[in-house]
Amino acid sequence: MGTDSTSKTAMDEFLDGLLARMTLAEKLGQINLVTSNVPVGDNILADIRAGKVGGILGGLDKISFGVNGPDGLRPAQEAALQSRLGIPLLLAFDVIHGHQSVFPIPLALSCTWDMERIRATARAAAREASASGLNWVFSPMVDIGRDPRWGRIAEGAGEDPYLGSAVARAMVHGLQGDDLSAPDSVMACVKHFVGYGAPEAGRDYNNADMSPTRLHDVYLPPFKAAVEAGAASAMMSFSAVNGMPSHADAELLGAFLDGVLKVSDFDGIPELIAHGLGDEAGQIDEADPLQTLSERALRAGVQMDMMGWGFLTRLEKALAEGRVSQDQIDAACRAVLEAKVKLGLFADPFARFDSDRAKRDVLAPEYAAAAREAAAESCVLLKNDGVLPLSKTLGSIAVIGPLAADTRNITGPWAFQGDPAHSVSVLDGIRAAVGSGVKVRHAKGANITENRRMVELLNFAGPKVEIDPRPPAEMMAEAIAIAQESDAVVAVLGEAAEMSGEAASRLDIGIPDNQRDLLKALVATGKKVVLVLMHGRPLTLPWENDHVPAILATWFGGHQAGPAIADLLFGDKVPSGKLTTSWPHHVGQVPIPYDRATTGRPGNALEDPGKYTTRCYLDGASEPLFPFGFGLSYSHFSYGVPQADKVELHGDDVLNLSVAVTNAGPYAGQEIVQLYLTDPVASRVRPSKQLRGFVKLSLQPGETQEARFTLTTSDLEFHDGKLNRVWEPGRFVIGIGPNSRDLQSLDIRWNK
Repeated sequence: MGTDSTSKTAMDEFLDGLLARMTLAEKLGQINLVTSNVPVGDNILADIRAGKVGGILGGLDKISFGVNGPDGLRPAQEAALQSRLGIPLLLAFDVIHGHQSVFPIPLALSCTWDMERIRATARAAAREASASGLNWVFSPMVDIGRDPRWGRIAEGAGEDPYLGSAVARAMVHGLQGDDLSAPDSVMACVKHFVGYGAPEAGRDYNNADMSPTRLHDVYLPPFKAAVEAGAASAMMSFSAVNGMPSHADAELLGAFLDGVLKVSDFDGIPELIAHGLGDEAGQIDEADPLQTLSERALRAGVQMDMMGWGFLTRLEKALAEGRVSQDQIDAACRAVLEAKVKLGLFADPFARFDSDRAKRDVLAPEYAAAAREAAAESCVLLKNDGVLPLSKTLGSIAVIGPLAADTRNITGPWAFQGDPAHSVSVLDGIRAAVGSGVKVRHAKGANITENRRMVELLNFAGPKVEIDPRPPAEMMAEAIAIAQESDAVVAVLGEAAEMSGEAASRLDIGIPDNQRDLLKALVATGKKVVLVLMHGRPLTLPWENDHVPAILATWFGGHQAGPAIADLLFGDKVPSGKLTTSWPHHVGQVPIPYDRATTGRPGNALEDPGKYTTRCYLDGASEPLFPFGFGLSYSHFSYGVPQADKVELHGDDVLNLSVAVTNAGPYAGQEIVQLYLTDPVASRVRPSKQLRGFVKLSLQPGETQEARFTLTTSDLEFHDGKLNRVWEPGRFVIGIGPNSRDLQSLDIRWNK
C-alpha cells in the first residue's frame, strides 16, 4: 500500500493516491473513533473489517490489554488489515500520569518545576503505552485551573500560563520523542481546547465566560506552546466558552489548531444538542438534531468523532444535500491518515506489538526508581515548626489515618492501568525506612468520609471507597490510644482518588470533617503530629495551619509515593516542591490566582486593608493561605540583591538579570528561584505580576550560586482590545524571590 517517508512530498503523493481509491463510506469510517464496548454493529471486529472504524479508545471487549503486553490489541489491528484497503487503526487510551508504572498526578509533577523530570515521566509512559500496542494517548491536559473546586485541576499544571506552557512542551516532547514513527513513541493529544479549566462555580462540564483578552492571555498559551512543540492532535472541550462550544468554534480551531488532528471529546458532538446549539443560522433538524450538529462540527474543523456516530451515519446525507462538501470530508479523512503515516503505521502496523519489548519496558525497575524520585520532588512542605525531619532513633511512631495503609487511592485518578498491587503505602514506606529499630503502630482512625451521599457518588461506577463498619468513636479511640503510646504521630489524611479528577467537583475543599475531628484529637494528645496530605487539589487548611506543627502536601504520588514520603519524613531527601496553585484560607475566596489585577481600591496594606477596599472580607482574609510558588525546605536559602545588566533598554535589547542565592542551612537542597514582571501603567488594566522565569538550583550547605534570567520584549507582550499582541514602552518592575509573595524588586525602563 505504500511506505512512510520523512519527505512531505512523498507523504502527500501517498495520501493523494490512497484517498483516490477510497469510497465515501471508507472515508467516513476513518473519521469514526469508537470504544469497543459500543460497536456500530454486533461485533467490533466485523465493523473494523468493514472499514467503519478509524480508531479505538481502550481495548477490545473482554480482552485484557496493556496489563499482559500488546496481545490484547493485536486482533483489532489484524482486523483493520483485513479491510478492503488494509488501513491500520489508531489505538488510543488515556495515559495521564504514567501507564502501568504510575507517577504523581500532573498537578503534583508541576510542583517540581523541573521540565526534564516531567519530560522523562512522559517518556516512560510513552514507552510503556507503546509496548502495550497503543499509538495514541489523550495527554497532556494543559487546561489552566484556577478554581480548586474543579476536580480536574488534578490533571493540569496549575494556574499559570507561563509555567503551564513549559509543562505542555515538556510533556509533548516526552510522549512523542524525537521521532513520532519510532516504536516507543505515541501521538500526544493536547486537551481540552479551550477554557475547560474555567467552569462557572467550579462544576465540571459547566460553561465558561470570560473576556477575549483573558482567553488569549491565560487559557490559550499552553495550547499554542504544545502545538509549537509538535503536538500532533488536539481534543475539544465539553464546555462552551463565551457561548460557543469548541466542537463548533470554527474561528478558534482554524486559528490555533491548523495542521493538528482535531478529535471530539467522548460524545462531545451529540452533547451539542443539550447545549441548545443549532447550525450557524440557529436552525436545527428537530427530527434528527444530530444530523445538524454533526454537519456543523465538521464544518467547524473537527476531524474525528469520538463516540458520537454522527460522522459515520449522517455525513453521507449531508453531502448529498449539499450541507457539507467532499473537500471537507476529504480534509478530515486526510488528517487521520496523515497521523497514521507519521506514526509509521503504514510502514509497520505491528511495530508497537513487540512482546519482548513489553517484558523489558512495562514496569521496568528504572521506572519505579524514577517514580520515587518524582514523587519526592513533587511534595510541598507547607509548614514545619522544627518537627521534621523525624529521627530514625525514635522509640515508636504512630501512623494514623484512612489513607496511611492505602495502596489504591495513592495512585490518584486516571491511573486506569496502574495495578494497586504495585503501590507502596505510606505505612510500608515508613516501616522500610526505619527498619526493626523503631516500633511502628498503625490505626485507621476514621473513614475517608462519613458523607454517605458522597460515598454513593464515588462508588457510582463500581466500588472505589470502602467504609469500615465500626462505629467512628471506636475507630478514633483506637487511634488515640496508639498515638498516646508513641513518640510521634504521622497522620495521613485527605481525599480519596475519586474525590478529584473528572466529575469530582467539591463545594468544601477541606479535608472531610470526620478526618479533621480525628486530627484535632491527635493534636490534643500533645504528641508531635505531622500531617501528611493525600489529595488532588489545593485544600483549605486554616485550622490545620494554626494547630499542626508540620504539614506535607504529597498529592497522589503514584506507585512509589510511600517510600518517597518516607524519604522526606526522615530527611533522606529534602523537600523542594513549590505550589503551582494558590491555596485559599476558605473556599469563598476562590478563584484566587496570584496574578489578579489591582483594582481602583486596592487597600493600603495586607494587615490594614480598610473596609472600602477590595481586600476586605468582613469575616476573613483576602490573601491566600499559601501563595503561588510557595514551598519550604529543611534548609534555608538567603537571597542577595537582584542585579540587572542595564536599567534602560530600547527595542530588541535583551535584559540579563541575576541574583545570588546561598544555602544558609544545614542540609543540601534545591531552591526554585522565581522571576515576576509587573507592568504598572498600561493602556489596559494588567495583572499585578506575571511569572516570566524560574531557575532550579541545587546547593550544598554554605554554597552560593547565581540564578540567571533573560527577558526580551516578548515577555512584555499582551493582547490589546483588538487581540493584537503588543508591548508598550515604559517602566517595568521585576521581582525575584522564592515565591510570588516574597519578592525583591528592581525597576527598569524599556523604550521603543
